Amino acid sequence: MLDRNFYDTLSRLRLRMSHKSSMNMSGNRKSMQKGLSVEFSDFREYMPGDDLRRMDWNVYARLDKLYIREYMEEKEAVVSVLIDTSASMDYGVRSKAELAGDLAAVVSYLALCNMDRLVLYDMKDMGRGMAVSGGKTGFSKVLRWLEKRSFSGEVDMLEAAGRMQCHGPGVTVIISDFLHPGMLDEKAADYERLLKYLHYRRQRPVVLHTMASEELHVTLEGALNLIDAENQSRLRLTVDARSIDNYERELRRLIERMKKGCGAGRGVYVLCDAGRDRKQLMFQDLRVIYDI
Repeated sequence: MLDRNFYDTLSRLRLRMSHKSSMNMSGNRKSMQKGLSVEFSDFREYMPGDDLRRMDWNVYARLDKLYIREYMEEKEAVVSVLIDTSASMDYGVRSKAELAGDLAAVVSYLALCNMDRLVLYDMKDMGRGMAVSGGKTGFSKVLRWLEKRSFSGEVDMLEAAGRMQCHGPGVTVIISDFLHPGMLDEKAADYERLLKYLHYRRQRPVVLHTMASEELHVTLEGALNLIDAENQSRLRLTVDARSIDNYERELRRLIERMKKGCGAGRGVYVLCDAGRDRKQLMFQDLRVIYDI
């Protein structure tokens, strides 16, 4: 996990939202409702029963009409974090599972610092999402929850997203390596269906694509037996310069496809290298998800 100084610096930022909040609890996000915050919204004509303290007497002096000042009401937003806990995430000298925990912790801390409502989901157990609110005091609960995650077996990402509880617009953060057949196959188009579903549920998708350094920069060579971490199927192949070039080309195609799909839904895609320095990753690579 990251140290206290890191989180002190992180507290100056907040997650970028593409929707105004429609929740009923108070918070730091601008709501679609009018209220009594400090940020002015608009004027409207006085109606019987309006609070006279909101009357704009300067406008009355100029126009000889009564007008009320309206303000944006600040409401709580919802940030949902979905973590892929399949076996393929437990790979790498600096594992994707470790990175997933750090990414989830960072997103959770930002949400809680800004009084958003946070919901954490283990994609293998979507029926037991953990809701956290109340500001930074809830962060220790997040860390305890993350420490209990185990990375094993398989995950159906599309099915998992369909079981997420959505109450109004918000941000959905998906942390995964996306190494699932339907997500990788353009013909199956599960990735595109996932993004369309989130758009339908008025969610801003933030895709944090976690990859091990060994997957991004292949150094293996020779005749190898590859074993699928999730279903234990085996593949024997010979790794040479040509096969590495083919792999890297397909990987670039996958990344561009994921970026394009995410951008089309007003979302954000970030490739996260598990071997990269954590501060550089969190403060440079992830800048696109913050309001600064």
